[in-house]
Amino acid sequence: MRMRPTLSWAPTEDLPPATTDLEPITDALSTGGVLVLSGAGISTESGIPDYRGEGGSLSRHTPMTYQDFTASAQARRRYWARSHLGWRTFGRALPNAGHRAVAAFGRQGLLAGVITQNVDGLHQAAGSADVVELHGSLDRVVCLSCRTFTSRHELARRLEEANTGFRPVAAAINPDGDADLTDEQIGDFRTVACTVCDGVLKPDVVFFGEAVPPQRVEDCRELVREASSLLVLGSSLTVMSGLRFVRQAAQAGKPVLIVNRDPTRGDRHAVTRVALPLGTALTTVADHVGVTVDDETAGPA
Repeated sequence: MRMRPTLSWAPTEDLPPATTDLEPITDALSTGGVLVLSGAGISTESGIPDYRGEGGSLSRHTPMTYQDFTASAQARRRYWARSHLGWRTFGRALPNAGHRAVAAFGRQGLLAGVITQNVDGLHQAAGSADVVELHGSLDRVVCLSCRTFTSRHELARRLEEANTGFRPVAAAINPDGDADLTDEQIGDFRTVACTVCDGVLKPDVVFFGEAVPPQRVEDCRELVREASSLLVLGSSLTVMSGLRFVRQAAQAGKPVLIVNRDPTRGDRHAVTRVALPLGTALTTVADHVGVTVDDETAGPA
């Protein structure tokens, strides 16, 4: 189950010190077979905030839980008002140097795969193929009754038509695509139902309090089994949905390497934690292994 995140994670034991030495990551990628596990920190350079750290959204924002969403029509109305506004900004975010570097490593055959905890689709937009979206994607919507899937763009169009005068200004956008709005700003926002069965619509993402689909977890476990090493990018590993793969890799004797500015819950399992901005770190590593990273004006490969 994906648990609601806490405001911060405090280490309870002595952990290896952080470093700026990129040699272990360069060596791992040179060998190949690296499995990438990415978190919200890789998308901060695209303008999508992290949950934790300086400026993290948890200091002001409590993410929606599955239990609240399914139990209350008012909670759903509040969620969709905020998410609809957030999508206008969230959906315009572009991949940054970190995403483009991961895509370049994949094109060169250096990766065993990519697992992302993010729901923003930026790895795919950068050109990464066969990305496992551990927590789903905001780009899709599912009916909780008939399980029909539709695109988020289609839902956005329907919500625009149902709320033609809805133009509040959000205080901030959060990593889950939710915008910070007051009840007054939400006003009488109208939700829309499934066009097939009139059921409740939900973004195809794993809310806090909701279980990651078992087959998706097993697919990720298989990727860990096949990989030579695990490279964690921009995740605090506070929740078990990502930490379990770090533990699996470490128990199998596979090197775990982490790039994250702050300590993580997986540091004790890692051979190194590099505390550098992800875009800088990954483009530097790409230079070291002779991989060309597309510039920001280039489209996906």
